[in-house]
This record gives sequence, structure tokens and C-alpha cells, in this order.
Amino acid sequence: MEPGLEELMPRLLPVGDCDLAEDFDPTVPPRTPQEYLKRVQIEAARCPDVVVAQIDPRKLKKKQTVNISISGCQPAPEGYSPTLKWQQQQVANFSAVRQSLNKHRNHWRSQHLDSNVIMPKSEDEEGWKRFCLGERVYSELDTLSDNENMGIDYMKVGFPPLLSIVSRMNQATVTSVLEYLISWFGEKKFTPELGRWLYALLACLEKPLLPEAHSLIRQLARRCSEVRVLEENKNEEQISALNLIICLVSRYFDQRDLADEPS
Repeated sequence: MEPGLEELMPRLLPVGDCDLAEDFDPTVPPRTPQEYLKRVQIEAARCPDVVVAQIDPRKLKKKQTVNISISGCQPAPEGYSPTLKWQQQQVANFSAVRQSLNKHRNHWRSQHLDSNVIMPKSEDEEGWKRFCLGERVYSELDTLSDNENMGIDYMKVGFPPLLSIVSRMNQATVTSVLEYLISWFGEKKFTPELGRWLYALLACLEKPLLPEAHSLIRQLARRCSEVRVLEENKNEEQISALNLIICLVSRYFDQRDLADEPS
């Protein structure tokens, strides 16, 4: 290190003049504090002023682009924008549902599940998609053969978000399943089965939101607004369901920049 440059840099471990033995060898372990500090000075002086990282350009050829949308929701189709009164009522209803769920969670958690209800493990993405949406929606089949005398086959039509089921889900599982279904929704159409589960999972989501949950619900609201605009038949029931999810994300979970402007 050049003497002039050394004078401009603050010394965190200043070493004054000290009597070191004539046989001092900086390559062997120091025996005294003075020898240790002197050895640190010698090693620092040997460090190059500029270090260039050796990067393998082949590793940069892989796709690394990440698209992040920071825009708000697309406005509702003309004539379908929810009123402020309607949005306020939905928030009040949702808040009541959450309070009831929290109050009776231990009771519902203690209820026995039917023998056919086997909840997937938290990390089983495909298992949860099948569990929530059913084989018909998951496999995108128009119909599935049913024996009416056998009753409802929930493996085919999906398990509803019963309180006895969602009460058993911890926050990590709630967030994971929400992520799985939002990922599914990013490329698939909106269905009643999906809507019921999204509402239930939002009701189980604790505040304040964790960063990953915050990002997920914003992604969900934007996707709902996209599907709402592309709804060709303007199915009023489906648009109302999409309006509801956008309303809850924006007004209950305080993502106000995503809220629908009152009609």
C-alpha cells in the first residue's frame, strides 16, 4: 500500500512502534498481540487495489428476466363497477366471517374429518390443486362419469373449504395454498370452486400481512381485474365474484391503490 494512500485511510487497529524480536516471522502464528497486529498490516499491504471477479459467461445465458407489474387494477367493464356502499358491506361481512372463524377455530379444529378427507402436505402443490378444485377442473374435463347413487365424489368435484378443514391449516399452509391457486388462476379461467377457496384462504390470512402474502394478494387482485375485462358473456355472477375479491384485497387488506372507483 502506498504511504500517501495509507495516510488517507482511518486505522481501525492502529499499531504503534513496538519492539519485535529480530527473528519475527510473519508466516508463523503470532505469539503476542503486537505480532498479530503487525501481521494484519503486512497482509493488508499485500492485497491488490482492484480485484476482478472471474465470471463464467455460460451461466448468464439462462433466462433471468423477471416481470414485475406495479400497475393497479384494470377498471371494471362499463356498468359493472361496484358501488361504494356495496364494497363497504362486503368488507363488513368479511370482517364478521374472520371474527367468527378466529373465535371458533379451536372448536372446528377438534371436529373429526370424514375418512375420505386426506389433506395434502403443505409443499404438495399438485395435491392441493386437486384437493381444492377437483379432478374435473384440474384436468380440464367437461364431464366426469358419476354414479348418482354413490353421492358426491369430492375427489372429482373438489373439497369445499369447510371450517373443519381450513381451521387445521397454519399460516404457512394458508400462504402456500393461496400461492398454488393464484398460480393456477394466472393461466386458467375463474371457477366457482376457485372462488370459494380464495375467499376462505383470505379469511384465514392473518394481519399484518407477511411480505409474501402481501405480494400474492396484489397479484390476485390484478388477475381478477384482467379476467373481468376479458369476460365475453359478461356473466354478472362471475363479475360480482371477481369484484368481491378485488374489494377485499384493496379495502380490507389496505391495498387502496387497487380499489375500484365507486360507480
